[in-house]
Parts: sequence; structure tokens; C-alpha cells
Amino acid sequence: MAIKNIGILAHVDAGKTTITENLLFAAGAIRNPGSVDKGTSVSDSMDVEKERGISVKASCISFQWKKNTINLIDTPGHADFSSEVERSLAVTDAVILTISAVEGVQAHTLSLWNVIEKYKKPCLIFINKTDREGSDLVRVIHQVKRELFHHIVPLYAVENENDPACSVVDLFDKNVSMPDANFIRDIAIESLAEYDESVLSYFVEGQHVVKTMITSGLCALTSSFKVIPVLCGVAKTGQGIAELLNAIDHYLPSASIIAASTGGLVFKVERDKNLGKIGYFRLFGGRIKAKDQLFHFRLKKEVKIAQLKKRSINKLEDKQELTSGDVGVISGIEDIVAGDILGDSSIVPNILPIQESVLAISVKPVKPGEISTLAGALFELNDEDPALNFQWDKEENELQVNLMGYMQIEILQRILQQRFGLDAIFEEPLVIYKETPAASGEATVNYTMPKPCWAVMTFGIEPGPPGSGIVYSSRVSVNDIQRKYQNEVEKTIPKGLLQGIKGWAVTDIKISLLSGEDHEIHSRPGDFILAAPMGIMAALKKAGTKLLEPVYLFEIFSPEEYLGIIVSDLTKMRAIHESPVFEGDNFSLKGQVPVAEAMKYQIRLSSLSGGKAKLRLRFGGYIECPDGYGKERPYKGVNPLNQSQWILHHRGAYKANERRF
Repeated sequence: MAIKNIGILAHVDAGKTTITENLLFAAGAIRNPGSVDKGTSVSDSMDVEKERGISVKASCISFQWKKNTINLIDTPGHADFSSEVERSLAVTDAVILTISAVEGVQAHTLSLWNVIEKYKKPCLIFINKTDREGSDLVRVIHQVKRELFHHIVPLYAVENENDPACSVVDLFDKNVSMPDANFIRDIAIESLAEYDESVLSYFVEGQHVVKTMITSGLCALTSSFKVIPVLCGVAKTGQGIAELLNAIDHYLPSASIIAASTGGLVFKVERDKNLGKIGYFRLFGGRIKAKDQLFHFRLKKEVKIAQLKKRSINKLEDKQELTSGDVGVISGIEDIVAGDILGDSSIVPNILPIQESVLAISVKPVKPGEISTLAGALFELNDEDPALNFQWDKEENELQVNLMGYMQIEILQRILQQRFGLDAIFEEPLVIYKETPAASGEATVNYTMPKPCWAVMTFGIEPGPPGSGIVYSSRVSVNDIQRKYQNEVEKTIPKGLLQGIKGWAVTDIKISLLSGEDHEIHSRPGDFILAAPMGIMAALKKAGTKLLEPVYLFEIFSPEEYLGIIVSDLTKMRAIHESPVFEGDNFSLKGQVPVAEAMKYQIRLSSLSGGKAKLRLRFGGYIECPDGYGKERPYKGVNPLNQSQWILHHRGAYKANERRF
């Protein structure tokens, strides 16, 4: 029995949860497909998901189809919940990217595609909602080919498009004579002809390419990310679902089997009324049973799996053993957090980001006496989604979370009400800036008193290229500082850069350990953990830092009459844009705009254009912030620049709100 871990991804409202329901129904896993609108879908189990008709958390449901165990992971479609998608993508073997036949490729579709492409994740594209008015399959296929992936292989077309009675037809059936069939079919043949000489010769000679020629090599080409099969239909009526289920079986790869070592990734954490905290776990190698122990990579200790389960429809079932490639549910590890690695980390893929949190928001309870209760609730939610980066400043009595957008604020507020019975106030968001060195700098830290301790290090820092993150290297011999101490320094550096001189996380920085020494008697690993932030912050202070601000990439589609007013408004927002592209009486305009200027821009653009302009907006990274813009903030907790207080704090003599490294 092969195992296939399949993720379903889409821009919000493209219909992926409806696809999930109908795949389960077509496979015989459920008696009737649930409805997103009625709040009866299997994969949307939270009250807030049923109320709002959107997915907030990823869900994983296992079922059997032919000779496959399929672990189907339905992910949120709204960009504000991208962290759920990031973790889910890391554990899938392949994905189904859903696109609306009316709206086509949207902003979040592009963000999702960027990560699919980085992973080179085998993919099927399903163009949904071909029954709706405004559906244009040919236009969307063109768009996919132009904006996502050139080598697409459309396998089906739609008869009676824009009609509830539309039906899916096989493009390579000789009897198909629809107006657009030849055009769409040629796109498929051109993609395959690059890899299959027999297809090329038939195409050049004008002969009919039969279905077997198309499908014979499609599995290998799809698995190697050379082509992407494209299907279409109407998920809510089941049109195209049987074809999609068969495509999963025929064209998407099974999980790789790794026997040599044991390791996996916790991609989802939730609370169960009977089991407590549970983790959804993809095992990449080896096999595990209940009561087995695995090394917890983050906690650096062995942990025991109390029980092992499998999620089927609406219930958890006992699982005797989890084998390489499969997904299960583990319990008994109270400190488990979404994103944790258990076992051998070398066989677990990195989680690639789709979008960053760009808003920091203070949260207050409506009833002041409930601040500790609210903090406890947010700690629990932070375990389920560490991207919240929850911070509790007890000295200022302030609770703060990082969020991606306004939808996430609404949902988090509702979850606090429904799950914890807490009414919370979310204050006006603050844009999250970052820092980068303004120049090169060097500093030495001598942590040799009060004994027993000994850690002497000289750090050099310099600006790194945009987008490079944190790059560390050591020029120090293990004869001067033992390897085990140097390893602690390297692990501590990212934590030491969570706040810089201006109060924001430091990025795009090169750090070098230039020289140093340990002591045969007095040195301990903790000495280097304590000393590293002091040395790095001292070097940063000498170099100075400059602010980086987050930007959105935008694309505006509008009637030409609004070009002047839109460009004028963008100029006021410090936007940078390309020349407009005209098509008939309309234009499109691409560019980037600071997040601080573009919050709620969708509403303003709609007002400027009388609702006629459309906007694509997605996260575009960080750029240098001009002088006079941006905001600094005070350092939270004990600052390593205050070395005496920092040492006392880490030795337990000075109580502070900051967690120790």
C-alpha cells in the first residue's frame, strides 16, 4: 500500500475545501460531501471556520483509494494564515493548486506558487468553478502558462462553460470537437514534445496524438517537476472530481521510504479533550510505536510518545505503528510546538516562508483582572502557531502578538471568545520593521568575572546583501575555543539578534568570530551563551544600524480613466511602479509600496475608482527605510549592553521578564 501526502492549496474562495469534501465522497470515505456555506465540511471543524466559511487551520484526513493511503491536507486559503500552509507544505509529497476559473491567478496564488517552485513540489492544477458566469478556461490556462509555469499539460476542457449544466470532456478523445479544444490540446502537446520525441514527431507531422502517448510518461515528468497536468471542473457538483482522484493515483508520487534513520516534523498542534496536547506528525524516516522515545531537536532532550493515533473522518483511531512516509497523531509531549523536529533533523526538510508577519499588535483583556488568563490563552495559541511570536512584558503589563493582516485579528479575537471565554481588545497595529548594520564594527567581550566563568570573544559584523538574513562564520581555532563552546555561540546568535539597537530584529548581517579563548578549568557552555549577545550588541552599537521596512508587491487592474488619480495616490504612498501596460480601455500597473502606507489600501482604491479597479497585493520582503520614516522602539527586557544587569539576570540574581537564552 503506497502512501501519498497531498496538500490542497489555493487563494481564498477558490473552492479547495469543497474539493476536499468531494474527493472524500468520490473515494467512499464519507456518505455525503459537506458544505462550506452550511458549516458541515469535514475539514473545517472549528466554530469560527463554520461561521465564516473559511479555513483557519490546516486539517489532515486519511483515507484509502485503490492501492493508496492518502493523507489529504486541506490548508487555509487566506494569506493571513500562511504559517499553517508553510508547515503543511513541508510534509507533503505533492500538491493540488486550485484556481478559480473566474478570478484566475490571484495574489496569494502567486505567493503559494513561489514556494511550490522552490520546493520543486510535484503539482496538479485544478481550475474550479467553470459553471459560474465569467468563467474563462482558456484565459486562465493562458494566465497559468504565463505567470506560473510554462510547461503545463491540460488534460480536460469544459463543455457548456458558464452554465450549471457544464461537463468535463477529455481533450484527447477523438470525438471532442469544441472550438477551444484544439487550442488547449496544442498547449499540452507542446509541453510534452520537449521531453518526448514521439509526441514531437506526431505533432510536427500533423497526426493525431492519442491519449496513451500523453499519459505514458506523464507520471515521471510530473514527479520530476518538468510538467504540470491541468484539470478542471466544478467541485460542488462533482464535475472533474473523479478525474482529479485518478490523476492523484496516476501522476503524483508516493512518499519516499527512508529506513536508515528515524525523524519527522510536527506540522500541526491542537488540544484534544481526552489526550491533551497532540501533534500531527509526518515521519520522514524509520518507524515508531507508542512508548518510543525520540530526540526533541528544539528542547535537546529525549521525549516519550505516549499514544499513537491516525486521523480518519471525524475521529482519532489507534495506530500500532507509524512507518516512513506516513502521517500520524502523537500525544504525551506537553512542550510540543508546531514546527518541532523529533529524531534525525537531517532528513526533515526546511520550512520555507510564504509570507512574514508584518504587524505587531498589543492585546488587552476587556476585564483588566483577566490579563494573566489572557496571557495563558495566548501562550497556548502560540504553541499551535509560533508565528504569533507572543510576548508578555510583565513590567509594562503588555501583551503583544505578530500578525499578518486584519482578517487574522478578527479570527484570533473570535477564537479567544469561543475557546477561552475571553473578550480581548486589539489595539491599532504597528508595522514590524527590521534593522541591518549601517557599517562594519568590531567588539570584544571579556566574561571572566565573577568566577567560575571564562568566555573571551571578539566579534566582527558587517552589512549583508538584501535578503541574506544572518550569516555566521568562525575564524577561531578549536585550540583556542573548543568546538562544543563554538557550537553554543552559533546557536545563540539568532536569539541574540531578536532585538537590535533600535528595538527590532536584526537581519542581513555577516557575523564573524575573529578571536577568543576559553579556560581549561573555569569555562562552561553557559558562559559562551551568556557572553555572545553582549559582544554582538556591542559591535552593533559601534557600527550603528539602519531601519528596513516591509513592502507589498502590487498589481492594479483598472479602466484607463482612473490612471492619473491612481498614480498620483501611489506617489503619495512612496510607491515605486513600472510603466502601465494598456489593453483596450484598461491598464495594469505593477510596483511595490511600503506596508506602512498601504494598510487598508484596498478600501481606498475601491473608493478612488468607484469599485472598478482590482488589486493584487502580496508580501514583497524588506527594503531600506528612508530617513524620517519608520519607528524605533525601546528594548524589551534586559539589554545585553547593560552587561552587569545582563550577567546578574542570567545568573538568577536579577528577576526580569525576559526568558533566558
